[in-house]
Amino acid sequence: MNVVLFGATGMVGQGVLRECLLDAGVERVLAVGRTTTSQRHQKLRELVISDFSGFSTVERDLAGYDACFFCLGITSAGMAEADYRRVTYDIALAAAKTLVKVNPAMTFVFVSGAGADSTGRGRVMWARVKGQTENALLALPFKGVYVFRPAAIQPLHGIRSKTTWINVAYAVLGPLYPVWKRLVPRYVTTTEQIGRAMLEVARRGAPKHILENDDINRLCYAP
Repeated sequence: MNVVLFGATGMVGQGVLRECLLDAGVERVLAVGRTTTSQRHQKLRELVISDFSGFSTVERDLAGYDACFFCLGITSAGMAEADYRRVTYDIALAAAKTLVKVNPAMTFVFVSGAGADSTGRGRVMWARVKGQTENALLALPFKGVYVFRPAAIQPLHGIRSKTTWINVAYAVLGPLYPVWKRLVPRYVTTTEQIGRAMLEVARRGAPKHILENDDINRLCYAP
């Protein structure tokens, strides 16, 4: 299986990249981003581009892949809706429309978030924009489109977020993860579980197209 990965330098993307590189069934990984991951691996190739408003100029680089794991995202804190939408909706749709053109048999997996608003009309800005993005992606004619909605994510294997305040929050709350896993296991996952679940979905699909946190955890342990 050949994989395109967007957002490989983010917290979730780092975890997904790790699982792809460890998986014997993954032959090639193309990490697309504005900066490199600084990793070296025989499976890994990096495509660094500055303009994410469109991908027509790199169509040839994006052809020949079986799955796309779209982990690119940003916190909505302090952002105007138009700016958040440009990053969340516009980039995802621009990438997906190019990918479905050159890889119509591809499986596309989009990382959203728990609480995303499928109606696309709710009061909470980030949830509304995420829901609109989900709906637009689900309408594209890929072989399959799946939306991941993780809740609390535990970063493993030394993975860190690029956002300082998120790292601080994880440092403070990290010791509580074992407690949360016992009390509310359906709302807690890890970067490792997300990566493994994505690979499972790319290979075998899933019973539904919008996967909540507990669905993700079940998938990563599928036989």
